[in-house]
Amino acid sequence: MIFLNPVIISVLVMIVLSLLNLNVILAILIAAITAGLSAGMPVQDTMAVLIKGMGGNSETALSYILLGALAVAVSKTGLAEILSRKIAKFVKHRKIVFILLIAFISCFSQNLIPVHIAFIPIIIPPLLELMNKLKIDRRAVACALTFGLELPYIALPVGFGLIFHNIIRDQMIANGIKVTTDMVWKSLWLPGVGMVVGLLIAVFFTYRNPREYKEVKIDDYSQKDNEELSMNRIHCFALIGSILAFVIQLITGSLPLGALGGIIFMLVTGAIKWREIDNLMNDGIVMMGFIAFVMLVAAGYGSVLRETGAIEILVSTVASTIGGSKILGAVLMLIVGLFVTIGIGTSFGTVPILAAIYCPLAQSLGFSVMGIIALIGTAGALGDAGSPASDSTLGPTSGLNADHQHNHIWDTCVPTFVHYNIPLIIFGVIAALVF
Repeated sequence: MIFLNPVIISVLVMIVLSLLNLNVILAILIAAITAGLSAGMPVQDTMAVLIKGMGGNSETALSYILLGALAVAVSKTGLAEILSRKIAKFVKHRKIVFILLIAFISCFSQNLIPVHIAFIPIIIPPLLELMNKLKIDRRAVACALTFGLELPYIALPVGFGLIFHNIIRDQMIANGIKVTTDMVWKSLWLPGVGMVVGLLIAVFFTYRNPREYKEVKIDDYSQKDNEELSMNRIHCFALIGSILAFVIQLITGSLPLGALGGIIFMLVTGAIKWREIDNLMNDGIVMMGFIAFVMLVAAGYGSVLRETGAIEILVSTVASTIGGSKILGAVLMLIVGLFVTIGIGTSFGTVPILAAIYCPLAQSLGFSVMGIIALIGTAGALGDAGSPASDSTLGPTSGLNADHQHNHIWDTCVPTFVHYNIPLIIFGVIAALVF
């Protein structure tokens, strides 16, 4: 029975515990143990697999710590507040313009300046005071941020999107289907339209009404007078340091090296003082350390799910119930992708797991090559929005909860799950059938 599959059981356990506001790390650990026990693995073996698998996200975790330190360094110079003032001046009292502008800026974090979530703790906390004055529902802003973190890698073959598309291409080739990179975006633009629909519904309907928040000053982001906010030499060095971090990342392909380079430049030029470096690193760990550790534990959880062999069994079980129906097959395959990605927390890491089974299954049901691409790409992206362990939800929370008035599960995960996963399933099925 499909509901007795260890993947289904453990993911449901994680979702329920998260909705009950249990700490995300504890929820993932309990879900991992549940997966192991339900698959017949001893507890000690499950923990051993989890701990060993945590190394899978070690580079990502280090990146977040160093990027957090860089974000703190930039914010302490006042550069972030200058940017937030300019945004506030442009937006004035237009709430919808503000939210859509955040979504637009977020999209560039995946391609033009591929820093992923690193920009969020730099520019969002200084804007919380403006959001409070405008009575903006932060759930709408969370949806805007997650939109910018996810849509570009689904639909655009640049930056992180090119990496995602190449993974799909390589995994399909490895499973006997000839694919070129340009075929991927041509198959995934329609699911991308689904995300646009989800964003517009969130902004114009679901979260349009005003929401009250307490006026809380955040130590490093409290407003200064206009004279202190004019650009000076320190601000210029902070800006150059940020750009240098991006350039190093682009050249080396390493986020940790980029962040480290930016920090060292700011230290050498005096943008940050030598005596402040300990406090800066501590603040960076406070800001991003939780996210970094969640990503480590999530990687371990993904290893446990793979070790149980339950993912293959789940997909095989679904395949046996499909019969010859392409519509039913597409829906069930996407729902399986949703559960797997919510559990693992990464769309990029889900693709190799799903492609090995989806390719022969989709071919047997008569899907075209582009239809199979749409199924694998959409199934991989599903769950990235809404997963408690995804950086696409952890990132927005890190900025919006700077004043401790934004709940990770109810204010980020639930809204993004509803507004993006449902449209992705609908438009993903349509894409699989028409392409």
